Amino acid sequence: MMMKFISPVSVDVPVSRLGQPSLTQWSAVLERRLPNLTGPRALSVSLSSPASASIGVYTLQLRVEAHLNVKTHSLGQITLLCNPWCQTDSVFLQSEDLRTEYVRSDIGLLFKGSPGNMVSRPWSFDQFEKGILDICMKLLQLSPQHQTDMRKDLQNRSDPVYIGRVISAMVNSNDDKGVLMGNWSGDYSGGVNPSQWSGSADILKKWAESQFRPVKYGQCWVFAAVMCTVMRALGIPTRVITNFNSAHDTDGNMVIEEYYNEMGKKLSMSKDSIWNFHVWVESWMKRPDLGQGYEGWQVLDATPQEKSAGMFRCGPAAVKAIYQQKVEAQYDVPFVYAEVNADVRTIIIKDKKVLSTSIDKKRVGALIATKRPGSMLMQDITSEYKTEKAQVKGKVTSKGIEVSLQLLKAPVVGENISFNVIITNNMAAPKLLKKHVNAQNKEYNRNPTGTFWEAHDDVKIAPNESKSPAVEDYMVNLAVVIEDVESQERVLASEEFNIRSPTLSIQNEFSVVINTPQVATVTFTNLFNVAVSGELTVSGSGLLEEKAQMTITIQPQETMKRPVNFTPKMAGAKMLSASLVLTNPATVLHGFKTINVQAPA
Repeated sequence: MMMKFISPVSVDVPVSRLGQPSLTQWSAVLERRLPNLTGPRALSVSLSSPASASIGVYTLQLRVEAHLNVKTHSLGQITLLCNPWCQTDSVFLQSEDLRTEYVRSDIGLLFKGSPGNMVSRPWSFDQFEKGILDICMKLLQLSPQHQTDMRKDLQNRSDPVYIGRVISAMVNSNDDKGVLMGNWSGDYSGGVNPSQWSGSADILKKWAESQFRPVKYGQCWVFAAVMCTVMRALGIPTRVITNFNSAHDTDGNMVIEEYYNEMGKKLSMSKDSIWNFHVWVESWMKRPDLGQGYEGWQVLDATPQEKSAGMFRCGPAAVKAIYQQKVEAQYDVPFVYAEVNADVRTIIIKDKKVLSTSIDKKRVGALIATKRPGSMLMQDITSEYKTEKAQVKGKVTSKGIEVSLQLLKAPVVGENISFNVIITNNMAAPKLLKKHVNAQNKEYNRNPTGTFWEAHDDVKIAPNESKSPAVEDYMVNLAVVIEDVESQERVLASEEFNIRSPTLSIQNEFSVVINTPQVATVTFTNLFNVAVSGELTVSGSGLLEEKAQMTITIQPQETMKRPVNFTPKMAGAKMLSASLVLTNPATVLHGFKTINVQAPA
């Protein structure tokens, strides 16, 4: 009797009557005969695959040889995944708590905004939703590697490094029949605003239902969240990472140049840029291709930024190699190293002449964050990438003048933004200075657009004195240039920050039991000075079979309370998330509640 696994790569497995399953090769062991007095006899056979087996969908056949007759029976299909519980698997993870967080957990948080005003976004990874694993297998099947050389692709699927590179390319649609189309234009007609997505299942199912045409649209956090879903579904421990003040170094010189005019307006003169935040994933795996010491977390980035070996993908780049500055290590370590370590050279110009320059070595990679295992809090992992934590703010100094910007509180939509410009005269003589403050709109991943607010005035400052004149306005991106009237010396300080949107609040009953009807309440107080209207959507994997949607209008200062009925179908930690898409002002508000669903007593 022989078991046969059929795919383009076939495996014959003789059934043994004795012995233990093999750890190094395919094996089938007859465990026992199941008694059946009235019908056909039944056998219990234990099948084992080696840790080096390729993941994928296998067709299982049973071949029985008796006397001179050979009969073959089809037993169906099995899907083989990576196994982080197996010590000999390349993705083995020692801690059960970490396996629970990075493989089993289907809820999480994504971090956006800026280091001083961080925004946490709930996300439902949905890797256990019906049909998602099949879609992930289809993603591998549609990859250029599989379409070009099926046999080679299947043989390489035993290597998580290879799998990660394939998926990094397939989550974006730039080179292939990938899942997501990126859009940073602000015009999302014909698709979905990336801020409106709250889970991966909607995206992956939409891709499959449209005959694998790219889903519109994604930005970095959406690409990363979908990739996290696919990797976890395949059994590879994965977490989502946010790098605040992320450098995009196009020429590889490890320096990002920023240009300002003498009035503090930032100029679009550089191909390089600093994204206020950028999101990628880390996956846990061994790296035998790099030698000893580089196992563990590996950076993988599905956002289409630069090509790697001819395709828009990035990684896996060993975090240990990034920390050790081993830029020669595969794959794409120099690019990721620059994202967290590049220097920023600030240049003030007037009439094409350079007035002053300064170097900031701490701004890029100011904070690298992920969700803390077992909680809905942020974990700072900057020290895993860098030998010294970056400082978010710092003084810019000349021979006699220091200047810095200081936000007085985290900016919120609908409220004034308060900040101080702190100027210090370190000289023994008084100085007459000119202060130029400039504010510009800015997308998180590009240089600012036109100025929408500015202020210019004179400042008299005594010897060894500090001044901090307060300013309030609706601002997003600020820069201040201090000009010494006598020497014409100029010093610049800048601060880029996000304006936090209000959040939705969700309350639920204290005790939540599986298969028992429950009620949650979504609450929002309209702090805008105008009435707002939009669509409220509430979802929760394992809690709601279908999303709850309703159109609402809320008057200024009015508090909205909407009940949501749900019946949990799965025990464990689940997440109820809500989003409110407003049309005026055009913004998306979010809220979430972690719910611990208990089994019946």
